[in-house]
Amino acid sequence: MFTPVLLFTFAAVVVGLGTLLTSETVLGPLAAKGTGWYEFWNVILSGGWTVFNQLPLLFAMSLPIGLAKRQNARCCMEALVAYLTFNYFVNAILTAWGPELGVDITAEVGRASGLASVAGIKTLDLGMVGALLVSGAVIWLHNRCFDVRLPEWLGVFSGSTFVYMVSFLAMLPAALLACLLWPRVQLGIGAFQGFIVGAGSLGVWVFVALERLLIPFGLHHLLYAPFYYDNAVVQGGIYAAWARQLPQIAASASPLGDLAPYAAFTATGWSKLFGCPGIAAAFYVTAKPSKRKKLLALLVPITLTAVLCGVTEPIEFTFLFVAPPLFVVHALLAATLSAVMNLLGVVGVFSGGLIEMSSLDFIPLAATHGLAYLAALGVGLCFTVIYFVVFRFLILRFDFKTPGREDDEDDVAFRSKRQYLEARAAGSGHAAEGEAAPDQRLALAERVLDLLGGKGNVVDVACCATRLRVSVRDESLVGSDRDFKDAGTRGLSKHGKAVQVVVGLDVAQVGERLESLL
Repeated sequence: MFTPVLLFTFAAVVVGLGTLLTSETVLGPLAAKGTGWYEFWNVILSGGWTVFNQLPLLFAMSLPIGLAKRQNARCCMEALVAYLTFNYFVNAILTAWGPELGVDITAEVGRASGLASVAGIKTLDLGMVGALLVSGAVIWLHNRCFDVRLPEWLGVFSGSTFVYMVSFLAMLPAALLACLLWPRVQLGIGAFQGFIVGAGSLGVWVFVALERLLIPFGLHHLLYAPFYYDNAVVQGGIYAAWARQLPQIAASASPLGDLAPYAAFTATGWSKLFGCPGIAAAFYVTAKPSKRKKLLALLVPITLTAVLCGVTEPIEFTFLFVAPPLFVVHALLAATLSAVMNLLGVVGVFSGGLIEMSSLDFIPLAATHGLAYLAALGVGLCFTVIYFVVFRFLILRFDFKTPGREDDEDDVAFRSKRQYLEARAAGSGHAAEGEAAPDQRLALAERVLDLLGGKGNVVDVACCATRLRVSVRDESLVGSDRDFKDAGTRGLSKHGKAVQVVVGLDVAQVGERLESLL
């Protein structure tokens, strides 16, 4: 589910840059419609909209990457075709019996009508939820039907064709149920939207606190995804709505909170930008002097990962399981910081890191809303200090064994992945002259597999943004957090037979090599 979200950073840069360079407010007559400059950058901007305009299709196609047990690529195709078939069925049903079902298929696409356009098909606006449900059903059928052996004379219908045949039959009742039930679900979504928006800054505080608290369980995506990429708050999701409105926002000096109040809920990134540096500083000053140099080698890259890219799992997992109360405090401080920003009227797409924020907020809107961002900077830096003071006090007061404070007999070596792999290469001998250099990610995958108890102990593997999610048969065979850190990963989280290995932003490449070993 997270795979298409990873595309947003680049897409946001293109949209932000294109909006900036086609804005007359910023560039004057050079960016007026009809000029060669405007037409060129408008072409670039149109391409940048691809990801945001086709989100349901992307989610439908991406889910099989993690959930199909075999032939993932074929399953992606099956899910796409079945999802399009489902929407064609919905369109035909509503065209024939729309009035009886309470849906006017002739109405304009938009939030008020409850209709959407998916790949040019006018259909019910099920958003990301519909795409994931259909894709999930196809994955279930694929895992059970792809290898079904048919008689030789029916061999042409085997494999993906057989999966699509079964999916085709399944999509017909699914489309009918959607037409019967979804308009009523839309009423419930509208009521929820009214409640959460009406709660104002308190609603933002609750939303951000829950989003942080769900991270240990990997469920935070399920909370924010309907807000950011679906219709829980605004048609098409906050990301798409904000990007479309950027030219108007850039041209107006009215408060951001008045121009786009729906964007209040993408405030989860403020703690990434200002909170994580405070946490890192507290870890450094409370670490044992003898360990600070090693600790700094860990803290610098994972803090930059949080600040620039908006991925906080590497730094959060360094203390989440050794000091859970600190994580709760982190969630409460993050929620408070977001609520204060909302009270200041600073809203926008602030869920990612500095790169994304600059693309969709700071750069295109600096001319008209620069003072608001300066106020946000002041508040953010104050919270960096608050984070530092609170974390330092709690670490020392309760003697939490945060990074750099472990007892000598349970020392954790803060070695980088490169250091581990260099040590491994030194132990086994470097490649001879002329030979290909060893695959470092493969070496890491081999070590991880050993620590997971070997090939026979692994049931399945999937990737999150920075983690390998692994199911094992016998959890007692899995190595310790220290073992995994020594191996070059960021650490380990283990709940029974469910194991999460924190690798970093190259987790997809390491996961691919781990799967090949399996």
